[in-house]
Amino acid sequence: MELPNASDKGMVFMTCTIDKQYTWENVYPQHILAYIYSGELTITYGSHTLTFVKGDTLLVPKNQLSRSTKTPLHGEPFKCVSMALPEEQLREFYQNRTVLESWSENDLKERPILAHPLLEGFFRSLIPYFDVRDDLPESLVSVKIHELLTIIDTVDKRASSVLGTFNEIGKIDLKKYMEEHYMYNLPLEKFAHLTGRSLTTFKSDFKKIFKQTPGKWLMEKRLNLAHHKLTREKQKATAVYLSAGFENLSHFSFAFKKAFGYSPSNIMNQQSSAL
Repeated sequence: MELPNASDKGMVFMTCTIDKQYTWENVYPQHILAYIYSGELTITYGSHTLTFVKGDTLLVPKNQLSRSTKTPLHGEPFKCVSMALPEEQLREFYQNRTVLESWSENDLKERPILAHPLLEGFFRSLIPYFDVRDDLPESLVSVKIHELLTIIDTVDKRASSVLGTFNEIGKIDLKKYMEEHYMYNLPLEKFAHLTGRSLTTFKSDFKKIFKQTPGKWLMEKRLNLAHHKLTREKQKATAVYLSAGFENLSHFSFAFKKAFGYSPSNIMNQQSSAL
């Protein structure tokens, strides 16, 4: 999904949400390094959530399915600068450098990078570039990426275990992955890709494991999750439909009423009457 108020400069882009919260789902084809100038960024993948605030730097690995929420905070807009890292340049950078085998700390998928004055100075140095109307020259972008990688490799060697490893997506545990990610609104082709399968193999493996078609299973799981959020967590339908994996509110309301015999608004009205 295209980000609102985004300014693109080659492999560098800035996003800014001024006065409202914004949520979107994403799977990046390249690793992303980002620095938060102001506001709050919450990233959820499966049942896990990490929150980043002003001054934080984070690494978002490629091919990781997540839902991100940007929120203005303390009277300031959400503002973040990010850099996408081309694999070709990463291979060149780490060719003659030590690469750690694993990230020892259990920081899950979106990794916080250790704070350091060099990092803060680097990201703040990018701000003037966004006042330039033309795209940054490719050669300059390459220089800035190399500079950032050098700083990261100096201040937080853990990142090399992600940035310096070049494995293709392999066939993974389909049952575990789908149980953790069914609430994301993705086409079956994308679920197939992220689990290391062709679409045909994905559908075949899915039916063997779950004894249902992917479409029917996903709908049931998402509706049950939505029902729980509405009845147990007392959330509003406008907050539930996105987090349960539905594209829009009208589609969610239609599917919910068809499945349960009453609409989400009926639940909300009953809860209001009980107060």
